[in-house]
Amino acid sequence: MFSFLLVACTKLNQGLQGEITDAQLGSSSDAAALLKGAYNAMRLPYQDQSRFWALQEHTTDECIGPTRGGDWDDNGVWRVLHNHKWDADHTFIVSTYTNLGQIVFFATDLQRFNPTPQQAAEARFLRAFAMFSMLDGWNQVPVREAGEDLLKAPAVKTGVDALTYIIGELNAILPTLPDGPAYTANKDAAKTLLMKCYLNKGTIANRQAPTFDAADMTQVITLADQLISSNKYSLSNNFYDNFAAKNDALSTELIFTAHNTHDEGGPVRSRWRMGLHYNNNPGGWNGFATLSDFYNKFDANDKRRGDAYAGVTDKTGLRVGFLVGQQYDQNNTPLKDRNGSPLAFTPEVKILETGSNLEVTGIRVIKYPPDYNLAKLNDPNNSDYSNSDNDYVFFRYADVLLMKAEALVRTNAAPAALPIVNSIRTKRGAGALAAVTLDNLLDERGRELYFEGWRRQDLIRFGKFLNAWQEKPQSGPERLLFPIPNQQLAVNPNFKQNQGY
Repeated sequence: MFSFLLVACTKLNQGLQGEITDAQLGSSSDAAALLKGAYNAMRLPYQDQSRFWALQEHTTDECIGPTRGGDWDDNGVWRVLHNHKWDADHTFIVSTYTNLGQIVFFATDLQRFNPTPQQAAEARFLRAFAMFSMLDGWNQVPVREAGEDLLKAPAVKTGVDALTYIIGELNAILPTLPDGPAYTANKDAAKTLLMKCYLNKGTIANRQAPTFDAADMTQVITLADQLISSNKYSLSNNFYDNFAAKNDALSTELIFTAHNTHDEGGPVRSRWRMGLHYNNNPGGWNGFATLSDFYNKFDANDKRRGDAYAGVTDKTGLRVGFLVGQQYDQNNTPLKDRNGSPLAFTPEVKILETGSNLEVTGIRVIKYPPDYNLAKLNDPNNSDYSNSDNDYVFFRYADVLLMKAEALVRTNAAPAALPIVNSIRTKRGAGALAAVTLDNLLDERGRELYFEGWRRQDLIRFGKFLNAWQEKPQSGPERLLFPIPNQQLAVNPNFKQNQGY
């Protein structure tokens, strides 16, 4: 019953008649507590490795979840994402859509309990953020206004109609949102989400053949200039400060984040555990990797490709970025896998591994430096899942700069985009580009934003998502959207299954 109330996705008890009361709903009339609940609801779908992140990264050329013998088979759920063979009952697709619906419900329900204008605006931003994710992935967004009868199926908005609704919400609440901090829904976060809306508007209108209206690109550029001219942000001197423990104090780029502390937080620790080997420190799950073709897009001197990081490498020998080749401890002693062979990660990886090198295939990715202040983190066999102090990054300044550069290129102003892109590359230790094209701009977005959950959206916008790549064949146009989960179709007649499913 509670699940239905959150997302309207399961059948009601047939004995329930009439309207649902506040007592049956179980909601607190404390708007502050309800707002905190909405923020907390953001953690699971975005920070867990098997929710939104999986759908945005495992379906792309950035990430692969190989089956290594008995490790990571999971009945093939990871393989079908990479191969674009999912269906409407795929557990991660179902769970992600459900979790995003929970955010929408919590943020909407809060409006019934006399929130302050700022509380109402923050909740509406979180709702708009989740709706944008639903629109991007499924093209269908259930919309229910506060106070509507919960026994009635919510209306469903699609395509540009849904995007127009989201844009209207953001513009309406922008003046009332606070100025910060980054882990609070704030004015700059709303401007950045508006940039995403306008940049992807033509894609949402027609994912197979997107167009980019000059007026929409002008909106992207104008919003970017507002953020740039505020002088609140700059590119961080150390790329990994954006993701490290206490990044809220270290980074100069953070615009919108999920706040994690040792006392309370989400599963951001999955960002290092999901790829590291059991004998790394900290121990991981010997899972996900990147593909060699993607790794080869980086210059050798690009710090984003891999680097030592103070407080991590000096403590355990673990580097950050991409891990390839022999791994070492803090004393430069070579590590071994569980069979006693060298723990040396190889660029080669297959989606279904066999043979004697199961534990070392694939380049591993450490975008978030581990928080070594966690209890038992240095024990490779630990099962401690304490909260880490790495705030999870949704929006940061480098993305704003790259979106502006893209809007310039798409309005035939590529020369103006060149210094923007090169300012990022110079800061990261990479050589300057001679010119900016759509192809190398997509590559640059990959180099800067890898494993941050934007790759699928970027590949679709640039017309590359259906292409064949390593361990993936050419896919059909239906894969530009995920299917509406069957359980959603069963209870809401306003949903229509996406074409091809």
